[in-house]
Amino acid sequence: MKHALPLLLSTLLATPALAQTPAAPPTGARPAGATPPAAAPRLALPETPKGAGRITGTVLDATTKKPVEFATVALLPATGERPLDGTTADERGRFVLKGLAAGAYRVQVSFLGYGVRVENVTVADGPVDLGSLLLTSTAQKLGEVTVTGERDVVETKPDRLVYNADRDLTNTGGTAADVLRKVPLISVDPDGNVELRGTSNVRVLINNKPSGIVASSVADAMKQIPADQIKTVEVITTPGAKYDAEGTGGIINITLKKNNLEGTNGSMGVAAGTRSSNANASLNVRRGKIGINSSASGFAFYSPNRNDLTRSVRDAQGTLVPSLRQEGDGFTIGGGGFGRLGFDYDPSKEHNFNLSVQGNLFRNQGDYDQFNQPAALPDFTRATDRAFRTQSYDASGSYTRTFEGQPKREWSVLGQHTRNRNTQHYDLDQFPGRATEGERTYREGSDNLSRNLETTLQTDYTHPFSETATLEAGAKGILRRVSSQYDVQIDPTGNSPLVRSAARSNTFDYDQNVLAAYATYGFSLSKKLTSRLGARLERTDITGRFTQGEASRFTQNYTSLLPNVSLSYQPGKPGQTVRLAYSQRIQRPQIFYLNPFINASDSLNISYGNPRLNPEFTDSYELNYTTFVKGVVLNGSVYTRRTGNAIETVRFVDEQGVQNQTFRNIGRNATYGASLFGSFKPVPLWDLSGNLNFYYVSLNSPALDVTSTAFRNSGLMYSININSSYKFAKAGDDTATPWRRGLSIQVNAGLNSPRIQLQGQQRAWAFYSMGLRKSLLQDKADLTLNADNFLQATRNLNTILETPQFTQESNNYIYLRGVRLAFNYRFGKVSTQAPKRRKGIQNDDAKQGEGSGQQ
Repeated sequence: MKHALPLLLSTLLATPALAQTPAAPPTGARPAGATPPAAAPRLALPETPKGAGRITGTVLDATTKKPVEFATVALLPATGERPLDGTTADERGRFVLKGLAAGAYRVQVSFLGYGVRVENVTVADGPVDLGSLLLTSTAQKLGEVTVTGERDVVETKPDRLVYNADRDLTNTGGTAADVLRKVPLISVDPDGNVELRGTSNVRVLINNKPSGIVASSVADAMKQIPADQIKTVEVITTPGAKYDAEGTGGIINITLKKNNLEGTNGSMGVAAGTRSSNANASLNVRRGKIGINSSASGFAFYSPNRNDLTRSVRDAQGTLVPSLRQEGDGFTIGGGGFGRLGFDYDPSKEHNFNLSVQGNLFRNQGDYDQFNQPAALPDFTRATDRAFRTQSYDASGSYTRTFEGQPKREWSVLGQHTRNRNTQHYDLDQFPGRATEGERTYREGSDNLSRNLETTLQTDYTHPFSETATLEAGAKGILRRVSSQYDVQIDPTGNSPLVRSAARSNTFDYDQNVLAAYATYGFSLSKKLTSRLGARLERTDITGRFTQGEASRFTQNYTSLLPNVSLSYQPGKPGQTVRLAYSQRIQRPQIFYLNPFINASDSLNISYGNPRLNPEFTDSYELNYTTFVKGVVLNGSVYTRRTGNAIETVRFVDEQGVQNQTFRNIGRNATYGASLFGSFKPVPLWDLSGNLNFYYVSLNSPALDVTSTAFRNSGLMYSININSSYKFAKAGDDTATPWRRGLSIQVNAGLNSPRIQLQGQQRAWAFYSMGLRKSLLQDKADLTLNADNFLQATRNLNTILETPQFTQESNNYIYLRGVRLAFNYRFGKVSTQAPKRRKGIQNDDAKQGEGSGQQ
């Protein structure tokens, strides 16, 4: 009996898959000259007896009496289940089976989201019309183009939280940053910097793979991906050994929309708003064993900005003395494009080949004027023109082998090549006093070219020893080549030719090779208790080189064994799960943290990376509980993270009164937290969900900055997120008034407490959005009006720094009010096809950049 359920499921899945796989009819299966209808390709089935018989009919929805387009029609013998012939209904629900010999048959009609109907029929020499065949809808509804289930906006799974972005209408016309702000456990500040449970040490993946799009800056990358192309966002807080030994926070996996639908379909959308505008399109084609998924988008954003800063430095007696006052304002405009193309080929149900490429282009530029009042120097103003460009592509391929009769057994081989190239440029003119033109007293220009080249090879194997015991094992190699060429030209007088500054110009090359192997064994200790034991072994070799200067070459080599374990217990009630997990992780710095280029566009506040950073090591513990009670989903967890050798932002004032911002391995961080997520339906048409996350953070540095003074900071932080949506009428309710049909409203709001940093804190921030959507053209199109943070034009991202050497307060006024109108149209006629198991590379080991365009 234990094999009965898998066999039954295999049979149910195989039947529609067989019925929807176009192929040439077998030799002799049809009289000469007979051709199938264009909309209903004939199938590769056993030979059917020849004759002049014909069966026709029309497939309708039992409730709406509308045609069920492309329903599957199978011709079965009077006894037995092996199909003799088959076809699919056309766009009007009509079908025809030709060339049948006289005799008794059964006609089976089915379609995903409906029950199966079987009709007994006797065929003579003439036609037989079955008339209207009514199919009864099940709980799942099949739309004209895509299958839309009644999923919640947020779902809980044993090892992750899943946010269904395509179910949240307030995302329409927005960007990935707008989407991430609504995901439980994630916070995104007004600058676009991403945190997971209070840490920015997070790996962001796209379709389960690393991407050159996020190589230089997560914040910039999130502006480039349209929200309309995002299907789900997965949050994995304690990754297993099969994932790279990623660091403290966890993994955020953004899954872009694609489908396994037979036929041709796609969508087009355009959105215009006060903060950003975009246009996007997708086209998907699947014919039997071959499928192509593609999408492209373009976007533009525009934003004024304003900020101010005050700093006081302690004198020899410890008294704070005012040293600097700054005021600045400017305007930034940018845009770019993002595209994907995927190809997959299934020569049989046990083999799959997949090739894909995606790329992006991103540009921004702006002007910025800053007035400076240093205590030790005359007042001056700097007028700066800045430009940033980045482009990247990811090319990947995979082969996946499954095994008939062993649904959990799988072998895959994967390869990926990623390239990212970005340039930063600025020109500045310095004038006395508050002037922004006239006689210059200083000029400067700078160019920084950064490259990140990454090649990955990987193989994974899963072997089930029994229904309750499974082994996962694999190996992986990652070859990284990073470079930064930076060149600075100066004119100390403001009226002479620019001359290259040798002290501030150099070329930095950084090679990092990581070889890894892992194994995880999952087994049942009892009917209610299961366990997973795993470990990952990694070898890292690093070489860094400068083309000029002392100590131009350095190396790092280390081997790490990183264990993880999890226990899952099901108390007895369906849907209840208790999970305890531990993992040790490593996180290596990415180019954002390593790049030694000194950004001195603000001569009194400079920033640069540290090429000699070492990796972080983190121990993570989590206890998670999930339950379903009368339609209410509850997920609660308590967790702790302890990170040694942590990479922290360090700020200090040098002898010239200039604040330096860089990174060092000087921190020991500990976080203790608890989170609670819940979702329920107060009434059938109203969905309500919310997330609450509290955590206490303790930051400790034994020797901070140039003063070699120990420093500590700690405190309680929290984040709250609420999402509510209401539909004015049930789907398919023809009794509702026309204005209510297809009309829905959604509201999202969140609050984040002040963020505690090693040397200070950042002010709390809140966000909210409201969206109103109306379905048009028989649900083929949507018109959506969204408003974000509409009660206030700007938001002040206030930061206060407290160090033994100085105190500083800065205000960054970011324009966040936004209103946008979006229109989306879907087209195509498709039928369903069972999805294949496909693998993707996931490079999760590198700590990524926090900010936008600083390095």
